Amino acid sequence: MSLVIDAQGLRKEFTVRVKVGRLRREKRTVSAVDGVDLRVHRGEMLGYIGPNGAGKSTTLKMLTGVLTPSAGQVRVCGLRPVAERTRLALRVGVVFGQRSQLWWDLPLRESFDLLRHVYRVPAGDHAARLRRCRGLLDLDGFLDTPVRQLSLGQRMRGELTAALLHGPQVLFLDEPTIGLDVVSKQAVRDFLAELGRAGDTTLVLTTHDLADIERLCRRLVVIDHGRVVHDGTIADLHGRYGSRRLVVAELDAPLAAPPVLPGAPLHRVESDGRRLVYALESAGVAQVVAGLASLATLRDIAIVEPDIEEVVARLYRAPVPQP
Repeated sequence: MSLVIDAQGLRKEFTVRVKVGRLRREKRTVSAVDGVDLRVHRGEMLGYIGPNGAGKSTTLKMLTGVLTPSAGQVRVCGLRPVAERTRLALRVGVVFGQRSQLWWDLPLRESFDLLRHVYRVPAGDHAARLRRCRGLLDLDGFLDTPVRQLSLGQRMRGELTAALLHGPQVLFLDEPTIGLDVVSKQAVRDFLAELGRAGDTTLVLTTHDLADIERLCRRLVVIDHGRVVHDGTIADLHGRYGSRRLVVAELDAPLAAPPVLPGAPLHRVESDGRRLVYALESAGVAQVVAGLASLATLRDIAIVEPDIEEVVARLYRAPVPQP
């Protein structure tokens, strides 16, 4: 599997003026990104998350050649992002939730046609990619509408299309679903999931909406204070912080004592003993349900998945490891 992003020791420092006393200011150096190592292979769908100010957007700007790193080495699609920015622009697509690459006063269709000329895309390739996006993102109803008259959800679907018409190897997405309604969010997620299944495009997604990450990304990188604090699957993250799936059993009548189930410790007791909540460790769901059914009359049973937002919040609160 080919490597499309290879960053080693990536660092970005900014000089800021800080007020000292009532009248004096002094210069200080702030590390926005502090030694990030990141390797992403072709076809991966990577979630890159962190709290505000953690260094997510700064990392993306260095990967796309907008910012020059203060230290470290980086290659994207085999190119140096700053030194070979023009060539790199033909191989990557970028979607920022708050910025537009479309022409505000032109119909969406004409923006797409202009982008074909900007990127020098052959007419046949452009038509095939646009046809695919029209089908998956349901664009036909507003292709002839000026961009300024589109709803936020319609404009975001247009932005995604615009970023893909030149056939990029890597698509960088910065808050692509911010401010969207439920229906528009689902349309964008479905499209990105289909894009990921095709395996031709590598996706790097930064977002504060963790539902995007759970539904789209197998791999999660968490950055805090400019450093990577987690790189692995979401399941790895849950395992690291002790979050588990829960089995919630509703009983017809409370028992004298809650059953002890091997591999599934009792998590809590609710509703005067009529609701028992067990945490799954080594035991499977079927094993726990069978054990409960043999000891009590069950009214209902439910499986509760771990809450990734709470897990990530705990990760943010944890001390940042020192280099």
